[in-house]
Parts: sequence; C-alpha cells; structure tokens
Amino acid sequence: MRTPDAQELADREAIREVANRYAHGVDRIDGDCMKSAYWPDAIDDHGVFVGNAWEFVDHCMASHVRWRTTMHTTTNHQIEVEPSGTAARGELYNVTHLFQADHPTLDTWYGRYLDQYEKRGDEWRIIHRVCVHEGTTSRPIEAPMAISADRFRQGDFDRQSPGRPIGP
Repeated sequence: MRTPDAQELADREAIREVANRYAHGVDRIDGDCMKSAYWPDAIDDHGVFVGNAWEFVDHCMASHVRWRTTMHTTTNHQIEVEPSGTAARGELYNVTHLFQADHPTLDTWYGRYLDQYEKRGDEWRIIHRVCVHEGTTSRPIEAPMAISADRFRQGDFDRQSPGRPIGP
C-alpha cells in the first residue's frame, strides 16, 4: 500500500468537507449550504428523486419540514482520488435520525452514499451521488431520559436559519 502525498491528503480533506456541508445543509434546512456540496450539473439518485442535484436540494427543503429535526451521522468515508487529481470516488456510511414533527416518533435511516467527486479549479464537489438504502426503523419516543431536557435548547432551535453561522 502506498503512502499518499500532501496534495492527496489535502484533496481527501476537502472532499470530506463537501460531505459535511451536504449533511449540515440538509439538517439545518439550508439549501445554499447543501447546494454548495454539488456542482450545478450534478446528478443525485435518492430513489424517490433521480435527477439534477440542485433540484433534489429544493425537493429536500420542502420534504424535510415533516421532521422537527434531523441528524445525519456519516462515518467510514472511503475516498480514492484518481491519479489525475481532478476526480475521485467515495463511499460514505450514513445513519440519519429523523424526529417527526407531529408525533413523538424517531425514524432512523441506514445506508450509504456512493459518490463521484470532481475538482474544478481548486474546488471539490459531488458530480454524481447514489443513495443506497440498507434499512429503516420507526420507534415511538415513550419515555425521555431522567434529566430536565426541557431546559436545553431544543433540536429545532437553529434549524430554520439558512446561512446561520456555526456556534451560539
């Protein structure tokens, strides 16, 4: 196995940032942030939507309001940068917790993102994404933890604020 050079390591980190912008954008209902993860001509295949990725973002902005909050947890991000340094492929595991807005129910999604990335100039973005479904669960939220959780800011506190800076 070869050791990646500094440029490849920098490219991998930039690609991870792309994946983080996607998750942050969808969880905070921030379409601009989410779109910044895709090139304008990118394709997204999310099963229920297959087509232009920026149109998919608009679809998400409308469809995700049925949850009071969502949390995309992405792990095990495998990235292979092509020798040209302008294309890469990735596989990213995803567990998403979706709290229903109208019912005390937690929906959980298990799957993977299969991505093709493209570097234009100095910027990496997704050019093609396929969302692979492994399973889902829905469970009622019956009894909260034995803490005064109502004293904390609730999950939707910072969600409806596109462009909101990170932090308090």
